[in-house]
Amino acid sequence: MTKSRFHVVASLVVALLLVAAPVMRAHASIDARTLGGRYDATRANINFRVYSSRATRVEVWIYKTASGAQEVVKYVMTKDAATQVWSKTVSVSTLQTTYGITGPVYYGYRAWGPNWTYSSTWTKGTSTGFVSDVDSAGNRFNPNKLLLDPYAREVSQDPQTATCRDGTIYASGATNRAKDSGACASKGVVIAADTTSIGTKPTRAFKDDVIYEVHLRGLTMNDTSLASSIRGTYAGAAKKASYLAGLGVNAVEFLPVQETQNDSNDVDPNSDTGDNYWGYMTLGYFAPDRRYSSDRTAGGPTREFKAMVKAFHDAGIKVYIDVVYNHTGEGGAWGGTDGRTVYNVQSWRGLDNPTYYSLTSDFQQSWDNTGVGGNYNTHNPVAQDLIVDSLAYWRDALGVDGFRFDLASVLGNTCEHGCYNFDKMDSSNALNRIVRELPPRAAGGGSGIDLIAEPWAIGGNSYQVGGFPTGWSEWNGVFRDDIRKAQNKMGVANVTTGTLATRFGGSWDLYGDDGRKAWNSVNFLVAHDGFTLNDLYAYNTKQNSQPWPYGPSDGGEDNNNSWDQGGDVLAQRRAVRTGFALMMLSAGVPMMTGGDEVLRTQFGNNNAYNLDSPANWLYWTRSTIEANHQTFSSRLVAFRKAHPALRPANQYSGVDNNGNVMEQLRWFMPNGQQATSAYFTDPNNHALAWRIDGTEFGDTASAIYVAYNGWSADVNFTLPWPGTGKNWYRVTDTATWNEGANTVVAPGSETLIGGENTVYGLQARSVMLLIAK
Repeated sequence: MTKSRFHVVASLVVALLLVAAPVMRAHASIDARTLGGRYDATRANINFRVYSSRATRVEVWIYKTASGAQEVVKYVMTKDAATQVWSKTVSVSTLQTTYGITGPVYYGYRAWGPNWTYSSTWTKGTSTGFVSDVDSAGNRFNPNKLLLDPYAREVSQDPQTATCRDGTIYASGATNRAKDSGACASKGVVIAADTTSIGTKPTRAFKDDVIYEVHLRGLTMNDTSLASSIRGTYAGAAKKASYLAGLGVNAVEFLPVQETQNDSNDVDPNSDTGDNYWGYMTLGYFAPDRRYSSDRTAGGPTREFKAMVKAFHDAGIKVYIDVVYNHTGEGGAWGGTDGRTVYNVQSWRGLDNPTYYSLTSDFQQSWDNTGVGGNYNTHNPVAQDLIVDSLAYWRDALGVDGFRFDLASVLGNTCEHGCYNFDKMDSSNALNRIVRELPPRAAGGGSGIDLIAEPWAIGGNSYQVGGFPTGWSEWNGVFRDDIRKAQNKMGVANVTTGTLATRFGGSWDLYGDDGRKAWNSVNFLVAHDGFTLNDLYAYNTKQNSQPWPYGPSDGGEDNNNSWDQGGDVLAQRRAVRTGFALMMLSAGVPMMTGGDEVLRTQFGNNNAYNLDSPANWLYWTRSTIEANHQTFSSRLVAFRKAHPALRPANQYSGVDNNGNVMEQLRWFMPNGQQATSAYFTDPNNHALAWRIDGTEFGDTASAIYVAYNGWSADVNFTLPWPGTGKNWYRVTDTATWNEGANTVVAPGSETLIGGENTVYGLQARSVMLLIAK
């Protein structure tokens, strides 16, 4: 769930879909490679093409400068009745010699329709031709608003800047509809084809990934080892490829990097809650965010992003980006006497409102399942085109390996207006279309992309953890909640050992019932939205009202299942290690959040969406405790990567598949006996162990044993049979007595514990990991 409060938009830009093949359409053929503002093959002309089924007139307005100046020329566009695409070809020579545009070409559209009819006497800043802000069909045309091209490849600047602070110029309504936005509006930038290498994409199976979710700017803004000019940029992030590879991370997942309103973010002691730091209000679905580029010249963000991707690819790291196709930065209603009258008109809304947005049944308002603006109309084929085309562009032209979809349940909507219904079986919804046209990576690896859903939204049947169709992996919010409750809410929330076994074993109840696998579960305990891992075990309640730079932030979840461990700092660090270990040792794909490896804190703020501040950026100095925890984290990640038995391609089985008298997976009670259904269902039990037969997975360890003591006192575990001629050796114990640089020992340094029936006393709220050898 994202909570950025900006309802302003900017859009995309122009260039060309170099690598992507044309996408097959089920409706009237629109070649995505031709939409936007594109140079032709010789760069002698620019072809402008934009979709609108309801406009009666569209003009393209061309500017010499990005902001602060009026247009230098405008052209009337021609409509293709079959495709509903408006087009105009403009001579580059004419722009240069007649209009003096020798640098980048900036552009936007103005559109008329039934609710605002065209008149030759209309001039900017007047209401000539006005009928209504919205008509009975939901049209919201307004020629006073310069519109960003939905297919632009780069964006000139944010809608609001230091010299353009008046956001009402984009608004409808009696007070604002006649205000002209042209000088300040974000414009598309016509960019040339780019040949920057993205390197060689990793083909690793998704089951073998360890994901590191991080904000691109926040990753390096505090890193004084980097030149100040590249901190917080794609170029700066590229410098961290070796660090992440050393940590063991092999997939980095960036919070949104598509254009959003963020240039005006404050780094100011008087900052309020208005800044958009996380970036979940997309202005341009093709454009790399200009603010994250040290090179902001035309084409610079594209080149720098691709160079960053290559740096990660060269280190064997996949690049995932968080994408937001459930709503846009145009936002929903925000003004008027009822709070439901005024809408921003900046791009999609001014071109074809009922096509691009889900509306109420009377077409007068936005339908909202997001809480931060109306739903994008994900069930409309043309609106889906934009989703599929932009994903293909980021995959093919920019080199991205996978996507995490914000509030992805909206993409499963099966109706357009006046309703919401998630139905994974509907082949026409956006979720299934994405899988058809952008094939996911196969189970064993290879080409394709990795698709990760945030499987919830707001209201209706939008909570769909485990409910997505084939081809999709999901953030497993049930894993998060069950593990948090088991660790932090004993005696308050009952989590049985049977439930824990289900989570540790790959959540077969969520993913096995529809043919998906354990690796379709992305296991996480924290994400950007909420406490850090450190804070989950250090605060009982959110601390969002602190002064800058730690706050203030509005909103934030109140039910966090957090606990400060009674204020005991040793117990807090033990809880962090235990939670991290459970995540790394469970079947599924683990995801950590940037800084978890060094006990990063947000000082209890659990909704830091607006804090573009030094306190919210990752820090790069390390105390001894933090350095030790980094070693713990990296060694545990390395253990997971070294042991394929922890990364099953299918759901674990409870039988002996290779005849070595050891089941692939067996669950144990602390007394060493196989766990019974009575034990699994008794809420008074809080200790559980399991053994995996490594020989069935080609593992270097013939067996792996994990014990979890979730009880408040020590528990003795009687160890099971490790295999003929084998003994158990300890890799780690997360107890408070085992802090330091060797909490997880290096391979070959494991401590001998003993064989079958050896009794091991495991401290309260700790995890023990053994291997047989």
